Amino acid sequence: MADKQMTFEQSLTRLEQIVKQLEQGDAPLAESLGLFEEGAGLVRACEKMLNEAQQKVVQLRRGPDGAPEETDFV
Repeated sequence: MADKQMTFEQSLTRLEQIVKQLEQGDAPLAESLGLFEEGAGLVRACEKMLNEAQQKVVQLRRGPDGAPEETDFV
């Protein structure tokens, strides 16, 4: 799945798989390092997706006339 952009959910699922494999502790060192590097990349990708989503969130607040209005999330 590294060839295409994974969704946030797909990234989390793959990250969970990697953690389970590493916790078993039976993979050779080279494979464990590869899994760790893949996991670190997935964590960075998830953080980026979360940051982008946070920037899109709007916060509702009460306007001068008492009606809710949208403002950028800060």
